[in-house]
Amino acid sequence: GLILQKGLIEMFMPAISLAVAAIPEGLPAIVTIVLALGVQRMVKKNAIIRRLPAVETLGSASVICSDKTGTLTQNRMTLVKAWCSKEVVDLTEGVGEDVAALLRFGSMCCDGTVEIKDGKEVHLGDPTETGIVAACMKYVRMDKVTIDSLYPRMGELPFDSDRKLMTTVNMIDGKPFAVVKGAPDVLLSRCTVGNVKEAEKANNAMAEEALRVIGVAVKPLDGVPPNPTMDELEHGLTFVGLVGMIDPPRPEAMLAIKECKQAGIRTVMITGDHIVTASAIAKQLGILEHGLKAITGRQLSEISDDELFHTVEDYAVYARVSPEDKIRIVQAWQSKGHVVAMTGDGVNDAPALKAADIGCAMGITGTDVAKGAAAMTLTDDNFATIVTAVKEGRSIYNNIKKSVHFLLSCNLGEIVTIFIGLLIFGLPVLVPIQLLWLNLVTDSLPAIALGMEPVEKNVMKNKPRKKNESIFSGGLGVNAIWQGIMFGTITLIAYYLGFHLHEATDLGNAETYGRTMAFSVLSISQLVHAFNTRSSESVFKVGLFKNKFMIGAFLVSLALMLLVLATPVRSVFQIQQLNTTEYLEVALLSLVPLVVCELVKLGQAIYNKVKG
Repeated sequence: GLILQKGLIEMFMPAISLAVAAIPEGLPAIVTIVLALGVQRMVKKNAIIRRLPAVETLGSASVICSDKTGTLTQNRMTLVKAWCSKEVVDLTEGVGEDVAALLRFGSMCCDGTVEIKDGKEVHLGDPTETGIVAACMKYVRMDKVTIDSLYPRMGELPFDSDRKLMTTVNMIDGKPFAVVKGAPDVLLSRCTVGNVKEAEKANNAMAEEALRVIGVAVKPLDGVPPNPTMDELEHGLTFVGLVGMIDPPRPEAMLAIKECKQAGIRTVMITGDHIVTASAIAKQLGILEHGLKAITGRQLSEISDDELFHTVEDYAVYARVSPEDKIRIVQAWQSKGHVVAMTGDGVNDAPALKAADIGCAMGITGTDVAKGAAAMTLTDDNFATIVTAVKEGRSIYNNIKKSVHFLLSCNLGEIVTIFIGLLIFGLPVLVPIQLLWLNLVTDSLPAIALGMEPVEKNVMKNKPRKKNESIFSGGLGVNAIWQGIMFGTITLIAYYLGFHLHEATDLGNAETYGRTMAFSVLSISQLVHAFNTRSSESVFKVGLFKNKFMIGAFLVSLALMLLVLATPVRSVFQIQQLNTTEYLEVALLSLVPLVVCELVKLGQAIYNKVKG
């Protein structure tokens, strides 16, 4: 019975050793820590991530669908041109009475206000409206308070993105008037008085200069309607004029779009603006390039889903789109196998933000509904922040790959050591407690430090990875296997040296000496190997001290290892005190991975040079 019991224990111990060696215990915790640290880094760069996995998804974004106003542009409307009857006038050259009247009417139909604080204009409200109010202050010398007291508002029909108009009822010289402002193409179709044909020409001319054009019209009323309706107020209008305003592109957005292009990421503009205005800004930004097209929401509604699937890559600008169109655009790109990031701020953008792989809500102008539906919030509403977040996402994914590569090669080394050791020496080269120490202490700290690697210079020079690409692609699996075999080999050599040296003098302790040598070499060589995994380039080229966390992890892990080897704690780990020669042998064997990996990297660099 005792012999059987002893036999079972002898079988059971190697089995436990193999199980401990095979499972990288620290991996789930390390991946979570790396993602959490990445989220922390992104907050400093104005991107708040709501869901941890979104960090990793960001790295594979291949299409960014961005709103124009405020994200790609500065969201600061400045009136520069106006048209009333004859020709388009430049406001900076002074305004006549007809343009002054146009600006007064425009201001009556605005909710936005402009205040002067410490000599600076502070705009409150919709930028289009504050642009009109600011122009009225500047050129007509009338602020919003004066307008509202001279022409009191008696009723209103708020702006609605479907009808693209806003109407107010104001008393002008004691008589009620409906004042309507909105998209010229919609407004002109409701006018019965005024030169509509000339107005359409002026509208197109201004739009081609990348101006956002707003039309203003009026209608005298018999009395103040108690319940104003669209049919009553927004038909049979007298056309007053057009104002053209510009929202200049953000300079950092231009640079970010250029960076996207290098990184193989397509930028698509989706806007409620006129197609000509949108196209002009898109050309300035470098989005609408040669061979790409712009399309309106109306044209889009005439295209079937199947046709859109085949042509979606031809369009760079979508103008005058509805929230429903946004979902179609996102899904069409996704059906092509792309990972889509999408920006939005309104309640009606929430479904599209949800449908996208990464929904980006606006932190400043965004509604709570949009933020709730999105995976990420941009605290500065800036397109460049999305690109920074993609760069961080790619870097974090690379760092997770490095950690996985490191842990797998180490664990494979342990499996090779245990399995081959059993075949050669007939007994486990390492005991379970030593393996647990290796996995939880000497592996975990360097693996976390790998997750803190700074962003590599060329991270935005490569194409985005495919949606379903395995983490083992790009040679990670092959490298982990041969490196695992290398670890196993040097550990078994260490065991043989320790065992062989003490075999003649003290056979009873020879096993323990062998284990001590094997344990020391495997743990220290893994610490050295962490530096190899930092980059596919030579560790000396990358800079040994670039990652301070790695230096810290190496020193702490090494100190803990020496504590186990050189103090009475070793009795817990079933190891012996080594002599100077043995320590030297441990040091030399531990440096083998560094030498071998550097030679392999050198060989690859030469091969790539010859091939390239």
